[in-house]
Amino acid sequence: MLRLGALTLAVFLREQPGLELAGGAGARGFGRAVAPVRDLSWRDHVRHTLHEIDWVPDLGARIGSGTWWRGLATCTGLIAAAVLTAPGIQPIPGFVATSMTAAEHEEARTLSIAPLGLGASTGRRMAANDLVRPLAETPERPIIELTATLGSGDSFGAALQRAGVGRSDAARVADLVAAEVSLGDLKPGTMLDLTLGRRQDRRTARPLEKIAFRARFDLNLAVHREGDELTLERRPIAIDRTPLRIQGLVGSSLYRSARAAGAPAKLVEAYIKAIATRTSVGAIGANDRFDIIADHARAATGEVQVGQLQYAGLDQGRKKLRLVRWEDGDGKGGQFWDANGQSERRGFMGMPVAGRVSSTYGMRRHPLLGFLRMHKGMDLAAPHGTPIYAPIEGRVVMAGRNRGYGNFVKLNHAAGVSSGYGHMSRIAVRPGQSVSRGQVIGYVGSTGLSTGPHLHWEVWKNGQPVNPRSISLSSVATLSGEKLRAFKAKVANLLAVQAAN
Repeated sequence: MLRLGALTLAVFLREQPGLELAGGAGARGFGRAVAPVRDLSWRDHVRHTLHEIDWVPDLGARIGSGTWWRGLATCTGLIAAAVLTAPGIQPIPGFVATSMTAAEHEEARTLSIAPLGLGASTGRRMAANDLVRPLAETPERPIIELTATLGSGDSFGAALQRAGVGRSDAARVADLVAAEVSLGDLKPGTMLDLTLGRRQDRRTARPLEKIAFRARFDLNLAVHREGDELTLERRPIAIDRTPLRIQGLVGSSLYRSARAAGAPAKLVEAYIKAIATRTSVGAIGANDRFDIIADHARAATGEVQVGQLQYAGLDQGRKKLRLVRWEDGDGKGGQFWDANGQSERRGFMGMPVAGRVSSTYGMRRHPLLGFLRMHKGMDLAAPHGTPIYAPIEGRVVMAGRNRGYGNFVKLNHAAGVSSGYGHMSRIAVRPGQSVSRGQVIGYVGSTGLSTGPHLHWEVWKNGQPVNPRSISLSSVATLSGEKLRAFKAKVANLLAVQAAN
């Protein structure tokens, strides 16, 4: 049975085209692969051999074997061939545009596509030919719309004429506007919107067709041409005049807290100045609360104006300060009174003349008499004829010669205070006359017992001489009757205003 199986296997292998049995059919062992049975040409043999060889084996397996070394040689050869045949990396030359002449640049700009705002034009500019008829003069626009600004110190009519309005039209418009508002009240910077019409020839001014501007915060004015006449149109602006009220906590800084609450800088300065007349600003604590009420106007067009401070309040717990601006008819533009209708006025005397102090108040040796005596005033050296001003308001009780004082003026002030001014070269007031602070009462001289031009300034408190630089004046005024009732009504109206959010 074994021999029969071997013979069958041998017959099968012999039928295969590329195998034969070594030792013939009767061999005892199995056959092995040998050269093909049919003879091959050398080209086919080489092709077959190369086809059977694995040229790219896995270099990660069977390291060190013949197949591995053959694969390594193949890889090395490919790398060497790639390096030797590489063309190299050469820089690519860029294109450099040639510079254009001015004419070429203009031609290119004309033909290019660009926004009109950058100066682009369309098409080629061509010279005029025989079909083009030149114009005798450039045609004018039928209507010109422009804006003029009223300058500081400028007149309304002059501003219109500078803008191109004819003299007669400018005068007529000025008369129409003056009938509604004073031309002097027009603020510098007012914008005038003008429309000028067509003129008959170039030698005449264009007729005014329309002008519109804001004459006041609550009024717009417009002038239109109707035929040959100019007519004025009033356009009132609705104004909300509810006062502005701002409240808040003082915190670390009164000024910064008020500014952060929405109060303008000038309003905060006016508030601090008002309360400083009644209390020390440095004594205001971080937990105190401020209350500010001021005039406020809001136009229907959106503009806002903040006016004068009307109420200054400060809540310090147990102490509450409430000051209200009130016009008491003294011509001083309004003073701050407390809520009870009282006003306390304080002030120090100012220097009556612009000069240097040559002798102070106190004991000194008299320059002419030569012995020690009390100098009851202050000497201010100044050139002859220098004006002497009243340091504070008062009434003249003496104006004339006064022994060693020479030409002398004496003023009575509030709270029992009087002041005297000696050695004047000329007196500028008369007895019984009321003088205000800063009014000229005389001129520096050297009359009486004097070694040179200077002013002897002397002050008395209840008849006793005092140092002029140490005296302060205060007075208390109280409202009554109808004025007090009107004042109380104003206080109630102000306190009824709701604080701004």
